[in-house]
Amino acid sequence: MAPTPDRGPATAVQAVLFDAYGTLFDVYSVGVAAERLFPGAGERLGILWRDKQIEYTRLSSMSGRIRSFRDCTRAGLRFAAKRLELVLDAVAEDELMGSYDRLQPFPENLAVLEELKRRGIQAGILSNGDPDMLEAVVRHAGFAALLDPVLSVEGSGRFKTDPATYALGTAAFGLAASDVLFVSSNCWDAIGATWFGYTTLWINRFGLPLDELGAAPTRTGTSLADVLSFFPSSLRSPTP
Repeated sequence: MAPTPDRGPATAVQAVLFDAYGTLFDVYSVGVAAERLFPGAGERLGILWRDKQIEYTRLSSMSGRIRSFRDCTRAGLRFAAKRLELVLDAVAEDELMGSYDRLQPFPENLAVLEELKRRGIQAGILSNGDPDMLEAVVRHAGFAALLDPVLSVEGSGRFKTDPATYALGTAAFGLAASDVLFVSSNCWDAIGATWFGYTTLWINRFGLPLDELGAAPTRTGTSLADVLSFFPSSLRSPTP
């Protein structure tokens, strides 16, 4: 699928915020552990687990009955296992939950983050994840020195796509939303950020159609490397 046409020249953005799950880290890499525990069902478990995890965050936000992202993730796993008629004992559950601390980054991501740092661009994360979950997966990937701030929606009392969650990024950077590039591989997230006012990039890794919500991201790409097109190749000396 070819990238969608740009909506016009991008704002001269000054910083970048990444979604974590699905964008920097492959949420479906949990399928490796799932397949080892449940041969023949690992991929199906990983897909259904992710769908229910996101569904539960939305239900939590809409109802005002806020749960942690870890709770939504665990509940999604338990539902997915029951739906697929898999026997999920405590040991297997803990192993699969622990896999969220060790999600694999996409192969190009380290080089992109290093290049942003070389160009003097501040890069951070804005994620549904709990702070301890984000700290663990960022550290495991070796990205800790390349991402600041790492923002969790936990302090907003909501999950994406509530505007309160996106406001965390503008507050942290002290910039207008249009001056920040928000990057997500989740189309719904990229559109939510667009509605908020961010300049946005949807990383459409799998050639999916645009969600039918009457809006489109500023740009669509296929790899995190597309982030670099928003920033001049030489801005200032690398950050110490």
